[in-house]
Order: sequence, then C-alpha cells, then structure tokens
Amino acid sequence: MQISLQGQQVIRRPVIPAPVSIEESAETFTFPRKTVIGYSSKDMAFTARYLKDFYAFLTSQKSQIRVKAKGKTRGTIVLVLDPAIEQAEGYRLDIKRNQIIITGKNPQGVFFGVQSLSQLLYERKRSGDLRTLPCLTIVDYPRFPWRGLHLDVSRHFFDKDFIKRYIDILALHKMNTFHWHLVDDQGWRIEIKKYPKLTSVGAWRIDREDLPWTERPDQKSGEKATYGGFYTREEIKDIVAYAAERFITIVPEIEMPAHVSSVLAAYPEYSCRQVPITVPPGSHWPCTNVYCAGNDSTFLFLQDILDEVMNLFPSKYIHIGGDEADKTEWKQCLRCQARIRDENLKDEHELQSYFIRRIDKYLTQKGRILIGWDEILEGGLAENATVMSWRGTEGGIRAARMNHDVVMTPESHCYFDRYQSPDRDIEPRAFPYGNYTNLEKVYSYDPVPEGLTSSEAKHILGAQGNAWTEYMLYGSHVEYMILPRAIALSEVVWSPYGRKDYPEFLTRLENQLDLLHDKGINFYIPSVEGLKDTLTFTDTLQVRLINPYPFGEIRYTIDGSEPSYGSPRYRKPLFINRNTVIKAAIYLKNGRSGKVKTGRFIRE
Repeated sequence: MQISLQGQQVIRRPVIPAPVSIEESAETFTFPRKTVIGYSSKDMAFTARYLKDFYAFLTSQKSQIRVKAKGKTRGTIVLVLDPAIEQAEGYRLDIKRNQIIITGKNPQGVFFGVQSLSQLLYERKRSGDLRTLPCLTIVDYPRFPWRGLHLDVSRHFFDKDFIKRYIDILALHKMNTFHWHLVDDQGWRIEIKKYPKLTSVGAWRIDREDLPWTERPDQKSGEKATYGGFYTREEIKDIVAYAAERFITIVPEIEMPAHVSSVLAAYPEYSCRQVPITVPPGSHWPCTNVYCAGNDSTFLFLQDILDEVMNLFPSKYIHIGGDEADKTEWKQCLRCQARIRDENLKDEHELQSYFIRRIDKYLTQKGRILIGWDEILEGGLAENATVMSWRGTEGGIRAARMNHDVVMTPESHCYFDRYQSPDRDIEPRAFPYGNYTNLEKVYSYDPVPEGLTSSEAKHILGAQGNAWTEYMLYGSHVEYMILPRAIALSEVVWSPYGRKDYPEFLTRLENQLDLLHDKGINFYIPSVEGLKDTLTFTDTLQVRLINPYPFGEIRYTIDGSEPSYGSPRYRKPLFINRNTVIKAAIYLKNGRSGKVKTGRFIRE
C-alpha cells in the first residue's frame, strides 16, 4: 500500500523513525482494567511478551497485562498477520476506541509496529497519563532493506551482555542488521574449534592501555598478554538467537587478506615471511602483515574457519573485510609472485582480486554472499560480491553501475568514532583526524548517490553506522558515541526521503532520549554554543548562549564555579563589563546534562 505524502498533514507524534503516514482522530483509547495481548500466530509470541515487558517497565511494577494466543482478532491489543500488505517489513498500527490492532506482512513487521506503539506509550508516561492513547492509524514500511549498525570488538572487547544491549538499541530504532567486526590486528574474538590458538593466542595482547593508541610498543620477551577476550561458540549461538527474536540479522566479519596480525601471531605459517609475531597492542601504519596469497594452505585454512563461522551465523552475507591490504609482503614473496605469473595477473592489485574471487567462489558454493569494503573493487570485483562503500561514495557508485549490490557507509557521515562537535577539549577521546560529524550532518545523508539511474539506484541496499573502537574502551563510551547519531541514521534508512525534516526530527528526539535515559543507556548531549575559550573586550560585552536542541535548557554560572541543575537558567543574553568566567551546560528535564563549556572574557 503506497501512501502519498503530498498534501498530507504531518502529525507530530514522537515516533522515530518517522512513519510513512499518520492519521489521527479526536477520539481516545482507554486501557481497561484487565488488558490482554492476543496474537494470531505462535511466531509472534516473543513480540507479545516484549510489549508486555515494556509496559511493565513503564509502570515500574508487575504488569497487569496478560499475553494469550488467540485464533481470532480478540484482545485489547491484537497482533495479526496480513499477507496482502505489500512491503515485507511493513505494518499498520490502528488505535481505535476499544482496541489496538497491529498488522504486519510478517512477524517482523508486527515487531516494528510494537516499537512504534511503545514510543507512543512512553509519550503518555511522560505526560502523566498511561491509561489513554490518541486514536490514530499509522501505515509504515522502510525505505531500505539494509538498516545497520557496526561494532568493532577487536580493538576493545565487549562482553556478551553488552552485545545484547547493543542489539536492543538497534531494535528500538527498527534497524535490522548488526555488522559484528570480530577480527582485526589487535584481537581475534570468535572460538574456532579446529584452530584453538586463534583464541588462546590471537585473542590476547599486552596491556598498553595507558599509552596512546598509535604509540604502543610491541610485546617484549617475558611480558604476558592479558588484555582481550573472545566469545565461545555457545555465547555466539545465544547472541544470534537473541538478535533473531528481535528480527536482527548478525553479519560476521572475518578480515582478509589484511588486518590479520592476531591470526598470524597464532599461525605464522599462513603469512608470507612465516616468522613469529605478537598481537599488536595498538596500531602502527602501515601494517604489512597479510595472508600469503601464493600458499594454497592459506585458502584451506580460511575455508575451515568460514565453515565454522557459517555454522554459527545463518546470515546470507559473510563480510570478509578486504580493506587496507598493504602489498609490501606480496611484492617480496616468491610464492605470491609465482601466483601472479601462474594466474596471468597484472600486479598485486589483481592478486588481491584473485584472493577475493577465490573466497567469493567458496562462499557462493555454500549459498552465501560475500560482502567487503570497497577496496575489493581494486583489480576487479568478484562475480557475486556486494560492496560496502566507506571511502566516500565512489566505490558504491562504481559497484552499482556494475550491477552489484551496495551498502553505503561513507566515513564522512556514518563513522561514529568521529567527534560530535568541534569542542574536542571537553569531549572523550575520539578519532583524532578529520572533521567532526554532528547529528545534523548524519541526518542530512542520503544513501542514494547523485548520478545513478533508477535501475542502478535499486542496487543501493541501504546504509549503516560504524563504531570503530580504538578510542572506546567501555560500553558506556560506545553508547555515547553512537547515540543520538544512530537515531538520526535510523530515520535516514527507514523514512521516505520527502519525509525528512531536521527541525521536526528534533521535536521528536526528546521523547526518545528520555526513553534511553530511563533504560540506563548513555548518549551525547551537545555543549552550549556561543562561548569561546578566551575573548577580550572593551567596555561592555553581550554574550548570547545557544542550545542546538529545541528542548532542554541552559544552566550557567558567572563566577567560574561548575554549573548544576540548580544554577540560573539562561533566558536572555548576558551583559558583562568586567573579567568574567562563564560556565554553562545543557540540561534535559530528567537532569542529564551535556559537557560544561567554559568561556573566559577579559576586559582590556
């Protein structure tokens, strides 16, 4: 069912991502004393319990709602399937005077409808009236099939509980793909039965966390590697099942041919030099440790690993990395040079293409699809490969024009390890190079690059945000870096292009941030704009403070002390005529605040 946005009244209900359409009436639904959630198919049982648990979370007490399977559409809240809905992930939410009905093409669509209802329920909690809801109809479906978040667990390891928490964040925002970066130079994180040294050796590095990431010396003789960790097969199965209940596919990434120092520390025989190395505690550039492409044993080794990975992950996509492969070792390796000659390859770039094509063929035989970073285009793209475009949009454009599917994740808009504001001195450490990426920039992104024809544009599967963790040691820091930018991206990949409206998005954001706060999830709040570190003036100066959000309020001091929620509220420009130190921060109504910004004003 296609819904036209032209001439449609936009209802400002705080649903994120913005639905295709909302039509609201003047009537009201009132919860009865006894509420029953009914569902018409057993594969919606989890979704029904999920909704019940959310309502219990809102009331902070044992829920009076009962969940009961119903063959017909009976119950206070009813979850039903309707194959006539055209969009695979689409849903319809009807809040009537006496009943709430959530209809989906499939159980996944119903789950997304429950997320929208949950946000509406939370809005009512904030207003102080959880007994009623406005009567309305939402018709909704996503713009793109790939709506993802990535997490790097190699640079820093995050335990199973945090991975589940991360998956919950995806679910809250109707994202459906978790790209799990399990392998990199600094650690191997997945148990492989056939090769136990991958975890006994490759999962651990020397603890140099007191030193800058790019200035950490390698492990010395006699030092013991104690920093790291890995996921057992049982833990991975548990996480995969947890994600599946929430209709999230986990795409595992097993890096090759580069970013594999942790592997070669365990099994140096698959490198070109075949000499012992240790797992690096930080990053050194360039990193020349790569798999030997001239050794057939390398491919047998990787096939064994991929077999175990595929047994754990049902995803049709297997990510193989493919990025930043330094060719130094291949240029000096007799086996690799022989491979170039024997396969009539032009150079080492075509050797990388040979490597990827060989893995692509193996995955295709197993019924899977290879996906890799846009460097897999170099030397020729493998026949069945999907490209993840991170170095801008050029790789995605090239692949789409070659009739290959593409996931867009340009570092300019989708890398959430970047600073969120220019105020680096008061923010936690982040990726030190390049510009900052604020919320509005993420929201402005369109995954479909300009210049593609309509047929080429169909190859754009969607987009994802990436959390590289060189500078994120703890889960709370990861949350701070991805939120609320991931919320903005969720609307980019779900909502109709013509529905996007940044100022209106901000009016809905407050409800979602309060929900995250109540769930104990960390997130970024911008700092006050209008304060400079030091400013000299003569006579009198007017200082105007700016809050980038339309909600929350600025609290400030003028005596150099730290502001609090009890400090004066900024209402109009401040006039100063003497040396003054102003400190200010943005506070939400729940008391959470952003970083304190300081301005020093010196009268000459």
